[in-house]
Amino acid sequence: MSKIITEHLLEALTTNFQSQKRLAERAMAQLDDAELRVATAEDNSIVVIVKHLHGNMRSRWRDFLTTDGEKPDRQRDAEFIGDIVSRDVLMSLWVEGWQTLFEALDTVKEDNLLATVTVRGQPRSVLEAILRQLTHYSNHVGQIVYIAKSLKGDAWQSLSIPKGQSQRYTPDEPNKGRY
Repeated sequence: MSKIITEHLLEALTTNFQSQKRLAERAMAQLDDAELRVATAEDNSIVVIVKHLHGNMRSRWRDFLTTDGEKPDRQRDAEFIGDIVSRDVLMSLWVEGWQTLFEALDTVKEDNLLATVTVRGQPRSVLEAILRQLTHYSNHVGQIVYIAKSLKGDAWQSLSIPKGQSQRYTPDEPNKGRY
């Protein structure tokens, strides 16, 4: 793979991770602290999803190129307990997880993009491992957005082009930060 293609690919991957991060943050910003903890018997709360993402990011991205992506200190089952009551603590976990991810992505270069890493003992190329996590995080960001939208109802502020307003957003007019 050429250096130019690798640089473009890594930039695109980073941009996609950043976009997912911002999308979830914009959804969470519309909720009060109590709404972040709302869950049903079948679904996780946003607090639980953020805890899970944090645990996954810390495990997968620490020493990304040299150790298995499932670290022995990870307590995955504890990630599914909604015991965080402060938005500050929740957002600190959120920031720490994403920071770990972006720092690890900075270590990926042309010469190691196709190298092998392991996740739960299974070998994967670095590129495959990155794409796997992008897909995983995108699924959870979608859950965060869905939960937030459901909780806000008519008060929801669209993160995309609002329903029925597609004509307002043409190729000549920038999307104004809409997803």
